[in-house]
Amino acid sequence: MLPHAVHLFVRTAPADGFGAPSRRPLMAQYFVIHPTHPQPRLLQQAAQIVHGGGLIVYPTDSCYALGCQIGNKEAMERIRAIRQVDEHHHFTLVCRDLSEIAHYARVDNSAYRLLKAVTPGSYTFILHATREVPRRLQNPRRKTIGLRVPEHPVAQGLLAQLNEPLLSSTLLLPGDELPLNDAREIRERLEHQVDLVLDAGSCGIEMSTVVDLTGEQPQIVRIGKGDPGVFGVTA
Repeated sequence: MLPHAVHLFVRTAPADGFGAPSRRPLMAQYFVIHPTHPQPRLLQQAAQIVHGGGLIVYPTDSCYALGCQIGNKEAMERIRAIRQVDEHHHFTLVCRDLSEIAHYARVDNSAYRLLKAVTPGSYTFILHATREVPRRLQNPRRKTIGLRVPEHPVAQGLLAQLNEPLLSSTLLLPGDELPLNDAREIRERLEHQVDLVLDAGSCGIEMSTVVDLTGEQPQIVRIGKGDPGVFGVTA
């Protein structure tokens, strides 16, 4: 039997004194979604929340992540507030496939062959950004951006519904040593700070391996879930 969805409808907070309601939800919606065969209607509803300016928690092939639209500066600031990080925090564009990566990053032939061999997978790649990437998302000095293609059916289904990447950050809360992995706990801790939690069960606590592809040779920046051996490096 497929898991069911729990809907907790978002309400707007009371007026802020100027007649305009706050956009922060009083309670997040919570969808229990099948981890390998996600229900299309739930993916569609999740995409509608993102397109409507919402901030969501969703599963990846490494751990849960926070996600919003690329151009949504308000939601991006909400991620920073949840993570308690400053303007130097590096976000990741989570993409559906290699062609989408090539739209937001400059990919030469050698990088393309490498990306084709290891995507989808638990890797984040640092590449030079194209003009499609807002300046505020780029490394101010190097003009780079982190991108990844996750191998998780829920993440892939959501990206297909969105038809664009998600601006994302690992769900690692201040004071925690590891990312959150229990969606019920995520709901309890963030139900007033996000608009939706997509519960696909456990998806792990190990972050992605980060690989810098801006030089002549790949450089491992962080060893995580993705096997660094494919780049000639062992853990």
